[in-house]
Amino acid sequence: MTERSGPILVNDATFEAEVIHSRLPVVVDFFADWSVPSRATEPVLRELSQRLAGRVKFAKVNVDESSAVARSFGIHSIPTILFVHGGQEKGREVGPVDAIALGSIVKRHFAVETSRRGGKSPVPGAGRR
Repeated sequence: MTERSGPILVNDATFEAEVIHSRLPVVVDFFADWSVPSRATEPVLRELSQRLAGRVKFAKVNVDESSAVARSFGIHSIPTILFVHGGQEKGREVGPVDAIALGSIVKRHFAVETSRRGGKSPVPGAGRR
């Protein structure tokens, strides 16, 4: 079975199963089709989701179609990107984010190597204090 790459579309009905109960950490993009900044963020998310397939799940929530989830997370601006792991929000970014910054943010929140040449192992020493 191959790991799915690319963001998946989730809604009010599927959010809990796909995001909250995901075995993988999840990057959740709250967007709207009419939003120019949301459209600018889309290729960045798609490219990073392909690089991190099998290590981080990427999901998209259309705020116009899934208002309950957006409201429950206090989403007031789009795009807003949430970082969720183990059912808990680990952080969020509001506004468009470029590929390099998003890769660094994912690495910080989820301790995964995001570079093109990096392996699939966690960052050395991550989580140790």
